[in-house]
Amino acid sequence: MNVAVLLARAALAHPHAPALAHGERVVADYAAASERIARLSGGLIALGVEPGDRVALVMKNHPAYWEALFATWHAGLTAVPIHSKLHPKELAFIFENCGAPVVIASDNTQSACEEAAGMCPGVRHVIGIESTAFARLAAAPPLPLVPRAPDDLAWLFYTSGTTGRPKGVMLSHANLLAMTLNYFSDVDAIAREDCIVHAAPMSHGSGIYILPHVARGACNVVAESGGFDAGEIFRLWRRHGQVTMFAAPTMVKRLTEAREDADPAGLKTIVYGGGPMYVADIQAAILRFGQRFAQIYGQGESPMTITASDKAVHRDSAHPRYLERLGSVGRAFTGVEVMVAGEDDRALPLGEIGEICVRGSVVMQGYWKNPEASSKALANGWLHTGDVGALDHEGFLTLKDRSKDLIISGGSNIYPREVEEALLTHPGVAEVSVVGRAHPEWGEEVVAFVVRRPQAPPSAAELDDHVVANIARFKRPKQYRFVDALPKNETGKVLKTALRSLL
Repeated sequence: MNVAVLLARAALAHPHAPALAHGERVVADYAAASERIARLSGGLIALGVEPGDRVALVMKNHPAYWEALFATWHAGLTAVPIHSKLHPKELAFIFENCGAPVVIASDNTQSACEEAAGMCPGVRHVIGIESTAFARLAAAPPLPLVPRAPDDLAWLFYTSGTTGRPKGVMLSHANLLAMTLNYFSDVDAIAREDCIVHAAPMSHGSGIYILPHVARGACNVVAESGGFDAGEIFRLWRRHGQVTMFAAPTMVKRLTEAREDADPAGLKTIVYGGGPMYVADIQAAILRFGQRFAQIYGQGESPMTITASDKAVHRDSAHPRYLERLGSVGRAFTGVEVMVAGEDDRALPLGEIGEICVRGSVVMQGYWKNPEASSKALANGWLHTGDVGALDHEGFLTLKDRSKDLIISGGSNIYPREVEEALLTHPGVAEVSVVGRAHPEWGEEVVAFVVRRPQAPPSAAELDDHVVANIARFKRPKQYRFVDALPKNETGKVLKTALRSLL
C-alpha cells in the first residue's frame, strides 16, 4: 500500500478540514491539498522520473516540504529527506549514493544543493520551492495515485555511522504504516480537531509524525520561522489549540526555561525523544506545563518505534517506582520485540546490561547498497542498535549508555569519525580523537583532542575554519585540546574513555 493513500483517504473523509498551516495561517484544507499533491506528482513524473526513483528533499521546515513529501510518494517515488544544514560535500555524497535525479531545495539550501549537484552528474534537476520550476510542477495535470507494494521503498533516511560515511536506511511503505499504527497504540490518540506543530526538523523525527496526523485528518502546522523559537511556539499553542509537537530533550528544556508567557491550555502533548532526558528536566517541564508529556525511544533504523512511555506513565506519580520509570525510555511498542543481549547475541537476565536489539515490522529493510553493514546490523534477525541498556521486571527499558562514539547535540546526531576525518585532512594534524562533553542546554558538545605536527602546528581558529569548510557547521568542535599524544591500549586503539575522564 502506498502511504500517500492516507492523504487521499483524509481528503475524502474530511475535505474541508484544515490540512496545512504556515504559522497562524491555514493555507490548505484536505481537498485542496490532495488536488495540489496530485498535480505536483504529475509534474515530477513529467521530469522523466519513474516509480522507485529517489527525490532528495533538502529543505528547512516549510509547507512545501509537506507537499513535496506527499507528492513524491503519490508518484510512486522514494523520498530522501536530508538535513538542511549539511555541507555541499556531504550533500554530494548522498546525492551520488542514492542516485537521486531530482533535488527539491528551500531558499536557504538551494545554493548548496546546486554546488553539490555540480559534483554529481546523475542529478538532472535542482528545483527551488520559490522558483517558477516548482510552480510549473504544481500546474501539471493531476496524476492518479501510483500503487506500491508494501515492501517497496518509501523513505531513504541517511544516518551517519562510525565508519564516517552516511548509510541510507531503507524504510518501506509497510514500515511507515506500522510506525503510524504504533503511534495510535502506544503514544497518543489523535482527533480531527488536533494539530501538530513542526518546530523540530521535518526531515527527521517531527516529519515522521506527519503521517499519523494526516491519517486522522488533523492539521500539520509549520512554524513560520522554519525552526525553533519558544515565543513563536507559545503563540501557535494559543492560536491553534489541541497542539502536539515532537521535541528533542534540549528543546523541552529551552521551552521550560523560556521567559515568555506560556499558557499551556492550547498544548495537548509534547512527545520527546532523540536523546537523553534527565529526570530533573522532565520534572521541571511537567511542573511548568502540566502532565502533557509522552516519550519515545527509537533510531532511524526503527523510526521512533522501539519503546514508549505514554502520558499515563508520566501521570502515575503515586507509583512506588515513579522516578525509575521516568528515567527509563518506556516499554516496547505493540508488536515490537526488545532484547538486551550479551556478546553471544543471546538475551541477558533482567537487570543485566547489554546491547539493545529490536525486531518487528517497524525495523528497516537494510542499508542502501551496503550489504555488509546491513548483515551486521540485522544479524540473527535482530536490529542491533549499538545502544546499551537494561530491562526491568515490568518491561521498562533504561538506557545505560549510547553507542560509544555517538554524540547527540541539540537533538542532532554527530559521529566523531566524521569530524576526525575532516580534521585529519589538515596537513598540521598528526592524530585526533573526538568525544562528547555534557552541556547544560544542548545535551552534549563536541571536543577534539588533537596531536599537532611540530613543523607547522595549526591554531584552534585555523582548525575551526578547516572543519567548517568540509562538514556541516553544527558538527564543529566547540573546543580543541592540544595534547602530545593520545592514550592508547596495547593494540594501538585510542582509549576514548580516558579522554572523557579528562573532561
